[in-house]
This record gives sequence, structure tokens and C-alpha cells, in this order.
Amino acid sequence: MNDVPMRDNPELAGASPEAQHRALLEVAEAIAQHRDLGELFRDLAERLHRVVKFEYLNLVLHDPVRNVMRLHILEPATFRKYGPGSEFPVGETPSGWVWETQQPFILDDIEKDTHIPALLQTLRENAVRSVCSLALTTAQRRLGVMSFGRSTPHTHTEAEIAFLQQVARQVALAVDNALNFESAQAYQRQLARERDRLRVLLEVNNAVVSKLDLHALLNAISASLRRVIHHEYTSLALYEPATNQMRVLALDFPQGKGLMREDLIVRLDGSMTGKAFRARQPLVLDRAAMEEFDSPSSQMMRAEGVRSLVCMPLITHDRALGTLSLASMRDAAFQQDDVDLLVQVAGQVAIAVENALAFQEIAVLKNKLAQEKLYLEDEIRTEMNFDEIVGEGSSLRAVLKHVETVAPTDSTVLITGETGTGKELIARAIHNLSPRRERTFVKVNCAAIPTGLLESELFGHERGAFTGAIGQRIGRFELANGGTIFLDEVGDIPLELQPKLLRVLQEQEFERLGSTQTIRVDIRLVAATNRDLTEMVASRTFRSDLYYRLRVFPLVLPPLRERQEDIPALVRYFVEKHARRMNRAVETIPAETLDLLVRYAWPGNIRELENLIERAVIVSPGPVLRVPLGELKNPSESAGEDHVTLQAAERDHIVKALEATGWVLAGPHGAAARLGMKRTTLQSKMRKLGVARTRHA
Repeated sequence: MNDVPMRDNPELAGASPEAQHRALLEVAEAIAQHRDLGELFRDLAERLHRVVKFEYLNLVLHDPVRNVMRLHILEPATFRKYGPGSEFPVGETPSGWVWETQQPFILDDIEKDTHIPALLQTLRENAVRSVCSLALTTAQRRLGVMSFGRSTPHTHTEAEIAFLQQVARQVALAVDNALNFESAQAYQRQLARERDRLRVLLEVNNAVVSKLDLHALLNAISASLRRVIHHEYTSLALYEPATNQMRVLALDFPQGKGLMREDLIVRLDGSMTGKAFRARQPLVLDRAAMEEFDSPSSQMMRAEGVRSLVCMPLITHDRALGTLSLASMRDAAFQQDDVDLLVQVAGQVAIAVENALAFQEIAVLKNKLAQEKLYLEDEIRTEMNFDEIVGEGSSLRAVLKHVETVAPTDSTVLITGETGTGKELIARAIHNLSPRRERTFVKVNCAAIPTGLLESELFGHERGAFTGAIGQRIGRFELANGGTIFLDEVGDIPLELQPKLLRVLQEQEFERLGSTQTIRVDIRLVAATNRDLTEMVASRTFRSDLYYRLRVFPLVLPPLRERQEDIPALVRYFVEKHARRMNRAVETIPAETLDLLVRYAWPGNIRELENLIERAVIVSPGPVLRVPLGELKNPSESAGEDHVTLQAAERDHIVKALEATGWVLAGPHGAAARLGMKRTTLQSKMRKLGVARTRHA
């Protein structure tokens, strides 16, 4: 301590008590202006030299929370053994004794006092020979102790001690003011922090009730949290029970390198989010703790430069939905109060996620019901809406026996046969006899849908998947979930689409166009074709693996020319059906007419027969059915020529009706009414037969 100069003021040292008190008041007024404890302590060391002689000065304040004495060294600036902030138990130091008893502690010469060896050694190391320690106390509380030390022995008189106690009282007021100001500032900061966090919770609540889109919800929550919690990364991962994995549904990471991305699959084992999800407890990790996780997603997080992470499980109604994660590039970025806030935020986010998932499920079901409604309305309008299968011939009975055998199973059925033999009718019979009869029967004519749209029609698409995709569409496979899907003309499916169809048959799963989310379905497939798939496999226009997967249970429908015994029943059935629809009274079918119909080759099969009978009902004015037999060729003649002749006759009849009505289709006097059919049916036939009004017609 010899290198510290003595700051003695000779005038004050020998001055009268009044002069000393006046100087003390000036010092007290000056130091009372300080509100910062650190600035106060620095100023005290300078100003107290004006009224007290010392080379060593310290303050020891009592910490009521921890009940310890905390050292604040004012002078010298460097203390050899204990640094500022050192703490000591109350009962183990002279300062603690002074604080407890409120009595001064006096050492006139440490060389003559040996009852506190540890203190004496410390004072010797700092060249202190005499010490006076006084309590710092106000009317409200006991603050601590102030100690003055000299480098020489000094006898402290009662008058001097009394004066130093006055100094201590003034210093106590200044310290108390500074501590009160610090407490007030700390309380204000705490109130401001709580206000900001309550505001965040309010904003999160507003986002929860106003946003059903989880991406928009996460962005709003992340922006609010950034005002009170420093972080660069926010993600929302949801659990997928089907795969027992988690998927990053939404991500806000503008500073990322692109390794972490939306739709990233996160396994539960070895991942940070998986641990929080399974434990259902908040997980706070620093860089070292992150190294313990070896999953791909955890490695990506470290590669992104993340050094701190907090992961919150999203739990509602005792059900874990997923996780909300925040990450920072800083070390130890998240404190306990941050976790406490995130627990409340996670509770609100869990409700929002549950609502959003429920809304999505409702929207999907609503969309599916709308699609089913449109589909069923279309089915009601179709011309192939048979009430039952007509016929008792041996060949038909053999087919129906096979239908009864395969229907109760879920096996794939491939129906082959010529066009017009009733393949759809057999497919419906398989569905109606199966355990899936209460669910949807979905029909897709693969030949009637443009190649570029067939994939979307079968598997659906997301909004924006391609030009013109203005909304989400549910595909026919998804629509048929739980029921039966009938792929008519399956041989017309493009080669590039066949692998996706094969996957649905084998795995019962697919993805919509424009989506990476796998959709699982439970469907039974019935396929039909009039093409030779074996020949297509040989020419490599149809995949062999798909062919064998379709041909689990083949059904071959006989042509009508091989079912002659069924033709009379079919004729009577079609006459009754169309006469009832047209409100005609046809009661008799001439025997010679029926005989000719039985012997005819019917190249167009049942469809051709029904079309002929429908035309016959139209042209029959009385109770006797008049069939234009002249248009039927001998069965030995070309079946192709017969087919053309009948189509030509039907076309001619429609053209005559149109010309007679001035090409007016609708209305009570239009061609559709004259022909006894709906306008839409007439338009369909006109397109099929190539009937169009010429410029001069």
C-alpha cells in the first residue's frame, strides 16, 4: 500500500467540528445525486478523501436473498486477494458481525491484535495497519458495512468514531437511494418484459383464431416471438401415425443454407424433436448437447450453424400432435423465462394445429362428398344404368358363378370381352355382392379421358401443380377409398402412367400431382378391356408386371352371338324399359322378328341390340313392335357391314327428325321430344353418329 499516496487535507484535519460537518454536507449533497451504484462507488472514493484520512476503503453490502456479505472495493483499484463481488457468509467476517450487531469494529494496530488471523493476514498483504468498520444503516433497513483503513497504526478516538459514523450515515443514504433506484429500474424492466410477453401471447392468440393455414400461422408466431426471444429458426413438425415419423410442415428460416426445408421427414429415434415429442417435455439444448443426436435432421441443424435449440411438444387433450422448435446461432440463447413463455405459446399453437387439421379433414371430406355427389349424379344420367343382369343361358350362368366366387374377396378382377358385352354391369355386380357394397363404386373410362389429364383424374392434384390447376382436386382412387374402382378400357392407360397404377395396386398408396405427401387408400380394383393385353405386352405397349397384377382373377364375357338363348329376354327387357320411358304402349313382339333377332350376329353385342330396340320403340306407333328388319343382314355376312348399316339407319332417322323440326332440339316441338328422348341424349347420339347441321340446312 506504500505506492498509494496519502490524500490528506490538512485544513480539514485540524478544522473545527463545524467545518468538518459543513464539508461533510457538501460531500453528501454531491453523492446523493447518483442513481447508478457503480458510479456512486467511484465518486465516493474521490469525495471521502475530503473529510476522512484513509488509504484503504471498501463497502460490503448484505444480499438479503442469499444472506451473504458481498464485497465492493473502492480503493485501491486492485486488491491482492479478494476481487469485487466476492461473497462471504454473514457469521464468518467482521463485516458480518458489524452488520448483525450494528456496532463498530476497530483495529488500532493489527500487529498487536491476533484474534482474527485470516483477516490480519489479508490486511498485511495490502499494507493496512489500522481499520475502522462501521454499519451502513438507514431508518428502513440495514445495508452493509463501510471500512476505512490506514497504512500506519492509529488510535481511533470516540470523537473520531462518532464523526465516521456520521459519514457512514450519509453514505448509507446515498447507497440506499442508488439501490432503490436500481430496484425501481429492475422492476420497470420486469414490467416491460412481462408486458411485451403478454402482448406476444395476445398476438399468438389472435393468430390462432384468425389463421387456419399453418404456414401463415407459423410466420405470424415467429415474427411476434422475435421481439422478446432472439432466434433465427422456427419450425412446426407434425407427427404422422401411418409412418411413425414427423414431417416439417412449416419452416421460417430466412438465414438458412437450405438444408432444413419444409416436408423434411424427421425420424423419432435419435432426433431432437423426436425426444421432445416422446417425452412430452420442453427440450433445451446447447451446442454440446446437440452433438449427442445422430439423426439426419440433427446433423442438418448442426450443419446450418445452429448452436442453441428449444423444442416444445404440442399437446392437446392428452394427444401429442407434433413440436414447435426455435433455434439460434448464438450459444445459450434460451433462458428459463423464455421456456416458460414458449410453454404458453405451445399450448395455443397446439389448439391451432388441432383446429387446422380438423378443418383440413372436414374440407377433404366435403370435397370428397362434393365429388361423390357429382359422380353419382353423372351415374344417374348414364345410359348404362341396368337394374339387373338379364339372361339365363349357360354361358352367362358360368360367368355369374365366377362373379359369386370372386365378389366376397378383395382380389383384382380383369374383365375381357368385345365392346358392348356388359363389362361394366358385371363390375357393378362384383361390387354389389362384395363387403364393400355400402361404399362408393367409382367408374373411370380410361379411353375417354385425354392422356395429359388421366393422371390428375386418377390420383388428383394440388393447387398450382400445372397450368390451370386453380384448386385442389381429389382423384378417383381417393374417392373410391373403402369401395371399388372400375377402370374401363384399362388397355388405354399410357405406358408412363402404368408404374404409378402398379404401385397403387401393390402398396395401396400414391401422391397427388404437385404433392410429396403419401396418401394411403383401401380400394378394390376391377378392370376391363376389349383389347388383347397379351399382344400389347408382347409389343411392349403394356407392362407385363401390371398385366399379371391385373389378371389375378380373369373373367371373359361371351359375345351376344354366343348367348342366343338370352336374346328374347333381352329384347323384352329393352322394349319394356324404353316404352316406359317414352310413355308408349308396346305389347307384342312378332315371332318372326324375334327369330331374326336371335339369328343375327350382333357385332355390336348388347349395346347394339338395345340401340336397335330403342329405335324400334320410337318408330312403333301402335302396340306391335316394328323393328326395321330390312336393315339386318344375313348372319353369314360381314358383321362389320351389319354394324354400319344399323348405325346409318339410326343416323338417317335422327336427321329426318331434325329436318322436320327445323333443327330445333329442345322444347315440346323439338326433335328430342319427337324422338322420345332427352335433349342431352339426342346431343350425345348426334356426336356419336357425326350428325351436324350443314350451312345450307
